[in-house]
Amino acid sequence: MSVLAYGSGLGFRALGERHCVGARGNVCPLGAVVPGRGAGGRCAECARLDRAHSVAADTMVDDPRTYRVYLAWFGPGMVKVGITGEERGAARLREQGAVAFSWLGRGPLMAARRTEEVLRAALGVPDRIPYARKRAERGRLPGPEERAAEVAELYGRAAELEGRGWPESLERLPLEVVDQAGAFGIDRSAAPVRSVRELVDGGVVAGRLVAAAGPDLHLAVDGVGVVVLDTRLITGWDLVAVPGAAASGGAASGGASTAAAAGSEAAGSDVRVPLIDIDIGDGGVQDGLF
Repeated sequence: MSVLAYGSGLGFRALGERHCVGARGNVCPLGAVVPGRGAGGRCAECARLDRAHSVAADTMVDDPRTYRVYLAWFGPGMVKVGITGEERGAARLREQGAVAFSWLGRGPLMAARRTEEVLRAALGVPDRIPYARKRAERGRLPGPEERAAEVAELYGRAAELEGRGWPESLERLPLEVVDQAGAFGIDRSAAPVRSVRELVDGGVVAGRLVAAAGPDLHLAVDGVGVVVLDTRLITGWDLVAVPGAAASGGAASGGASTAAAAGSEAAGSDVRVPLIDIDIGDGGVQDGLF
């Protein structure tokens, strides 16, 4: 399997039906067929089982690990608060496509969770932001100074809450804004204009990788522009390389790490799946098959 790099080609064709990927490393007992538009790639039962064992479900109150609270910036006025296991470092921030972020504090799980709730209530910041909004803002980001200033401003407001609902067991960490736009490649590529709505049997996605943020790959496609492929839409599909792409071993079952046609050579440029326009105003407009 080839490693994706900016400037390399990626191209594949989806085959058959999309099947549930199961939960927690276990196959779906029903072998269920799932809709193409779902980002999770799981049937309702497997999705329930997967979430039941997640930190977000608050079923791990005795978790002994240390957690961190963070402030993540995705665009002007789009800052969220969240928590992640300290041993994961900034992986969670990369997974979410946070353009900039700063750690806020560290401590036990329930203290981190309590801080998250206090900040949401007191400062009016959400714990999640729709991916459609994140995509729409990536093509019109302000400069790094403005990004850092917005994170710093919210950090200052959060720090003022110490002694007013902030759990004593949560250690506040110093402000240190980390900007990831360069690592994502979004500061040197054209703004995305469309995104893949879903994969379909026989549908082709092929282009040149120019940026990647969170689960989204930004592909330059001739005659279309930059198209965003949410790799979560790939899970559960069987994929084969398209002609003109550097193959990595033939067919593969879908997954964000499945580069069925990725390599240093340019893949053929073509998109033949349903697309939507990227528009923060109305959330996207169906634009047919290409």
